[in-house]
Amino acid sequence: MKTWFKKHFAVSELGAETLQKATIACFLTDLWNMTPVILLMFLADQLLNHRFAPEGSFFPIQKGSFSPLLKGSFSSLLKGAFSPLLLCLSCILILLVLYVLLSKEYVCLYDATYKESANLRKEIAGNLADLPIAYFSRHDLTDLSESIMSDVERIEHALSHSVPKVVAMVFFFPLMGALLCLSNWKLGLATLLPTVFSFLLVPLSRQFVVNNNQKYYNLMRENAEAFQEHIDLHQEISSFLPEEEVRKELFQKMDQREALHIKTEMSSLITVGISGIFAFLSVATVVFVGYPLFRESKISLLYLLGFLIASMKLKEIFDISKESLMEIFYIAPAVRRIAEIKHTPKQEGEKATLSNYSITFQDVSFSYQNDRPILKDVSAHVNEGELFALVGPSGCGKTTILRLLSRLYDAKTGTILIGDRDLQRTSTDSIFQNISMVFQEVNLFNTTVMENIRLGRADATDEEVREAARLANCFDFIEQLPEGFQTKIGENGAELSGGERQRISIARAFLKDAPILLLDEISANLDIDNERKIQESISSLIGKGTSSGKKRQKTVLIVSHRMKSITKADRILVLSEGRVEACGSHEELMAQSPTYRNLVEKSRLAEQFTY
Repeated sequence: MKTWFKKHFAVSELGAETLQKATIACFLTDLWNMTPVILLMFLADQLLNHRFAPEGSFFPIQKGSFSPLLKGSFSSLLKGAFSPLLLCLSCILILLVLYVLLSKEYVCLYDATYKESANLRKEIAGNLADLPIAYFSRHDLTDLSESIMSDVERIEHALSHSVPKVVAMVFFFPLMGALLCLSNWKLGLATLLPTVFSFLLVPLSRQFVVNNNQKYYNLMRENAEAFQEHIDLHQEISSFLPEEEVRKELFQKMDQREALHIKTEMSSLITVGISGIFAFLSVATVVFVGYPLFRESKISLLYLLGFLIASMKLKEIFDISKESLMEIFYIAPAVRRIAEIKHTPKQEGEKATLSNYSITFQDVSFSYQNDRPILKDVSAHVNEGELFALVGPSGCGKTTILRLLSRLYDAKTGTILIGDRDLQRTSTDSIFQNISMVFQEVNLFNTTVMENIRLGRADATDEEVREAARLANCFDFIEQLPEGFQTKIGENGAELSGGERQRISIARAFLKDAPILLLDEISANLDIDNERKIQESISSLIGKGTSSGKKRQKTVLIVSHRMKSITKADRILVLSEGRVEACGSHEELMAQSPTYRNLVEKSRLAEQFTY
């Protein structure tokens, strides 16, 4: 049973075990709920007939009504057993057992299930952290956040309110049906058949409900994305687009979602409504079959009433199970999305201690989309302690090389080595411990400046953070903030300028002090003053090589469209249409590479251009 729960509801081993316990508790509770009805049938018959069961009958009703299963000694044991005192004790026992079962059911259904939902969220967050960045490029972030919060919430509700009840019913119904049919097969079938038929109608709508719920979820995600886009691009919308038109389009999407939701609910209502009509027929069929038996004195009146009560109790249980089954259909798309996240292959690799920081690309090819290759058989070697620049036209794969080196993506073919370690066989933790990245797009957290810089090394002291800020030329402007290093900088550093955000990113790299440094267009959108300060910070960070051949402090790969900033690099790799065109010093490339000469000339003309 645990395997079935894990497969169909994307729960953990502990969650499956909890669901199994909850199912058993629901089964016992349903079964014990029927005990008063059976006891009532037994006692009513004794009170009316002033006698006990005839020899050979299983339950005490008029002769011939039950199958003769037990004989002799059991019947004699029952004689005189139901005194008023024993009756009171029996009622107290039933209530006590019912209290214990309901308490156990509550703990399993709610307390343990809610803990499982918290564990499920943590597990999904952990899975997302281990997934390659390529996964996130194929999935919208709004969709992923909805899965962690809303989808898990829906599954949580179904696990606590529906799943155990439905599974318990699968076991409860055959047992109860057998007992009723053994008591009187005619009345048993009259009680069971309409209820079973009504329950079997519900799965007929399953595929329709699941498909429409999937469409509904998709529209809901689109609405969330549209709202987020409307908020993020409010300035652009106000400047370039008729706001009324954008709002109208947004409202149309909302109307489409609600129309589909109503359609799904109406289709479910029809099925459940017809099913409910058949469930009510169980009472009528018991009367239709039982009245002739009563008229012929084959059963007592209260015995017939006992079957009527049993049919109503079964209908009540089945009604709850039908609603629970519909909820299980409803969460099917959510379970599918959670299962997809959990079963997506993770980036694997062994932990390793790197001692050599040279970098080698061997016939590396890569594409974000299968039909559009970005890198084609790229081979290059970067010596340890070398300043290595990557240049080329836009879209030639410069930034992609840095992403592959940091294992944000894995190469489709070929091998990338740091020292003698294959990156695809090395854990991302081991790689990130040895690499610092400073990209054009800086991501900051909505917390203090101190904590944003400390992201470079979590165990750094406040003084070490301050020293990193000094080296990155950002200490002065931080001290001028309202609360200095304890100033909260807003969502993604909204309170700071582009240059200030970039320098905080460089301060992180100083604090981490990793042996390999990746720089990607870090001064592309900065003013002259900020660019100069950042270049000074980077020079301090990477150290300077000497003519005597002394190595730099770090192995550095830099991407820049400002050609003057990379002319002093030890070597420069020129990429064109995803392939290596040439590699060498600035002087060598001016003589060998048409692409490089063209880039240098365009850069010179851009600097001389005036409006």
